[in-house]
Amino acid sequence: MGGNMRTRLRNAGHTVVGYDRNPDLADVPDLAAMVEALPAPKVVWVMVPAGDPTRSTIAELRELLGEGDLVVDGGNSKYTDDAVNAASLAEKGIGFVDCGVSGGVWGLENGYALMCGGAPDDVAKVQPAFDSLKPDDGGFVHAGPTPGAGHFAKMVHNGIEYAMMQAYAEGWELLEKVDLVENVPDVFDSWRHGTVIRSWLLDLLTEAIQDDQHLDKLRGYADDSGEGRWTVEAAIDNAVPMHVIASSLFARFTSRQDDSPAMKAIAAMRNQFGGHAVHTEPPPGGEANPAGA
Repeated sequence: MGGNMRTRLRNAGHTVVGYDRNPDLADVPDLAAMVEALPAPKVVWVMVPAGDPTRSTIAELRELLGEGDLVVDGGNSKYTDDAVNAASLAEKGIGFVDCGVSGGVWGLENGYALMCGGAPDDVAKVQPAFDSLKPDDGGFVHAGPTPGAGHFAKMVHNGIEYAMMQAYAEGWELLEKVDLVENVPDVFDSWRHGTVIRSWLLDLLTEAIQDDQHLDKLRGYADDSGEGRWTVEAAIDNAVPMHVIASSLFARFTSRQDDSPAMKAIAAMRNQFGGHAVHTEPPPGGEANPAGA
C-alpha cells in the first residue's frame, strides 16, 4: 500500500524520496540517505509493519532528524505506542503524527481514508499530502490532538470491518447451504443496488463469488492483523459491550482449527449426561458415523 501511496503523491505533483529494504523499490540505499535528500523541514512518512519494525524505524529516525522535522506513522500501530513515540521524538524537537490509513490496493485509484492524531501545527505540515492521498469527496479527519487518536479511530474502524465481514460471510453460507436459492452470486449482486446493506465490502464479496461461486479455490482460514484484538481489549478496558465485534474476532480463531477441541469436549459432555451420539473421525474413504453405529 505504501508503494501505491507514493505513486498517488507523485501523480499529484509531490516530490517523494522513498527507502525500502528491497533495493528495486527504493530511491536511496538507506534511511540516512533518504533524510539527507529531503528538504527542511523534513517530513518522513513511515509505512512499515506494526510493532518492532515501526518502533525501530522511528528510533533510527530520531537520531537522523532534527528540530522542526516531523514523523508520520501511517501503519497499523497500536495506539498506545503513539504516546511513547511522540514523547521520544519531542525530546529532540521532532513532531509526530499518527495516521490510520484505509483503502488497501484500491487506494491508488480511489484515494485513502485518513484518520490522524497529533498537534494541529504538526498536522498542518502534512496536510498537502493528506489532501492528495484522500478521495476527492472527503475521507480525511483530524481525530484529535492527542497522539494515538488517529490509530484508535482506525482500530475501531477495523473492528467494525471484522463484524461486517462476518455478517456477510454467515449470510453467504446460509444461502449456499439451503437448496432454495439457485444463484447466490446474483442475490448478492442484487443487494448492491438500493438496499440498506450495500457497501464496498459487499461489492468485493460479490466479485469474489462471481469468479468462484462456491469459493472452492480458498481454504476457510482467516488471519487477523491485530486491530480486532486491540478493539476488544479497549472495550474491556472501558467496559463497553462489544458482542458482535468480539464474536467476529473469535470466529477467525475458530477458522484456524481443523477440529475444534472445545466442541469435542461439548460432544463428550452431551454423551455423558444424555447418551447423545458422538461422531468418530471418518475412516479413509468413508463417512463419519455415530460411535457404535
